[in-house]
Amino acid sequence: MTDQATLGSGAAAPLAARMRPRSLDEVVGQRHLLRPGSPLRRLADLDAAETAGTSVILWGPPGTGKTTIAQALAQSGGRRFVQLSAISAGVKDVRAVMEEALRHRDFYGESTVLFLDEIHRFTKAQQDALLPGVEQGWVTLVAATTENPSFSVISPLLSRSLLLTLRSLDEADLAEVVERAVTAAHGLGGAFELEDDARDAIVRLASGDARRALTTLEAAAGGAQAAERDRILAEDVEAASDQALLRYDRDGDEHYDVISAFIKSVRGSDPDAALHYLARMIVAGEDPRFIARRLMILAAEDIGMADPQGLVVAQAAAATVQLIGMPEGRIPLAEATVYLATAPKSNAAYVAIDAAIADVKAGNIGRVPPPLRDAHYAGAKALGHGKGYRYPHDDAFGVVAQQYLPDPLVDRVYYAPTEHGYEREIGPRLDKLRRITRDQTS
Repeated sequence: MTDQATLGSGAAAPLAARMRPRSLDEVVGQRHLLRPGSPLRRLADLDAAETAGTSVILWGPPGTGKTTIAQALAQSGGRRFVQLSAISAGVKDVRAVMEEALRHRDFYGESTVLFLDEIHRFTKAQQDALLPGVEQGWVTLVAATTENPSFSVISPLLSRSLLLTLRSLDEADLAEVVERAVTAAHGLGGAFELEDDARDAIVRLASGDARRALTTLEAAAGGAQAAERDRILAEDVEAASDQALLRYDRDGDEHYDVISAFIKSVRGSDPDAALHYLARMIVAGEDPRFIARRLMILAAEDIGMADPQGLVVAQAAAATVQLIGMPEGRIPLAEATVYLATAPKSNAAYVAIDAAIADVKAGNIGRVPPPLRDAHYAGAKALGHGKGYRYPHDDAFGVVAQQYLPDPLVDRVYYAPTEHGYEREIGPRLDKLRRITRDQTS
């Protein structure tokens, strides 16, 4: 049976710390940043003198490798590595690092990489203190943030830095991280066998965060060890994560069933059911951007002109989720879900555009009426383009009798407002507009 030592060399250190990549070549994911010839690769390949003063801001969700990349940059080219946290460091600490970096450069010819975690928590004054060292090349600043640097980093610092966006790890990346940790000598050292469903559960619960995946794996291994097993089971992962594992395969039936139930609950105006299915997707690690996209589609398709603000709310939720990530992103997703579920519903605009498209595909089009044709190019007026066009703003009511549809469709009606929400106001107004534009007032 395994003992504590078999959980990996240096078992006193957390598994996530032991498994931290020691070079860019060991980093999993972020292929868009690590391809040959990329700015990050070039920065790592250059020696300390060539990169002095080059600064990088790493923006991405937790557990995507920001600290790892910073340390890899420090180790390449023999640079000195110093780390500060914006939570605890102040202006005095920043200035001390800068002075020390200057001494190391002048006396030892050694360049310093300053890794500043959570730079978005730094005040303007604290960020200002970084500028002299960055401008003079005393340090290579590598700053990490989970928030949009455009809003959280001062312009002088942002303009002097290379902004790199890290992405959440996908399922294949996380599976590779977990499998590597199981077998690596500095990980679990092959002391356990990880069952497939346990690995899949770890990947799903990690939600793109490698650190969370490794923390869960380590706790699950501890559970297996306590049960005197050398196999890590899904039940170990469940106990380690302290949350029920959901049968939710992003590529399987459950994925489609849950999102279908979610959309139908919102369409059916049941916010409680909608929130339940939203919670199931969030806990299972569904991509929040996928949920946000479906909400936008639903707002346009099922709420439409009954509440035009529905689409605005859905778009705002999607943008906010993209900006702040998870877990905070659950809040705007929930707000949008409740708003859309309780909003009046109409698919009239959706039905209207499909009917118009069907006419076009069937060849029911006709020529554009001459008054509506473009009359701005040479010779257009000689062809009668624009002749007889009535400018609506010349009328006291801003609406005039005029044929807008082609001849074959002159009486066609596509949009039929419902009596729901805002469309109650649109309907009577549209009736009046059609009577005027189609000259049906007599």
